[in-house]
Amino acid sequence: MKILTVFKWKHILAILVGITTAGSVMAFSQDMSREAIAERIKPAAQVRIAGEEAMAGKQAQAGGERSGEQIYSQACIACHSTGVLGAPRKGNADDWAPRLAQGMDIVLEHSINGLNAMPPRGTCTKCSDEEILAAIEFMIE
Repeated sequence: MKILTVFKWKHILAILVGITTAGSVMAFSQDMSREAIAERIKPAAQVRIAGEEAMAGKQAQAGGERSGEQIYSQACIACHSTGVLGAPRKGNADDWAPRLAQGMDIVLEHSINGLNAMPPRGTCTKCSDEEILAAIEFMIE
């Protein structure tokens, strides 16, 4: 019984020393300003799609407009390069003729609001109306 009591006290003493040491190590203050918090939680990396120009992402972040070719390469190419679900193919006059006969305003309206299998703004939900128009003009060249 005496050995057990000695063991318990040594064990409890070791735990108390550990808590005191950990407590003094853990005591620190942190800058809680918005800027400091934003810096601590910012993403560790960014993803860039192969073939995409490096400036395209920077222009988009800065609020600059992207070219029709950039929008096409980023958002339109998946359907408009092969004609998936009846999408008019880039550079194919026969595909675009019936649509363009309705007028560019109607084509732009359908691109912005969606039509048939095409969702609103295609897959470029953050594109401006001007960027959508630039992409259409690039595809009908």
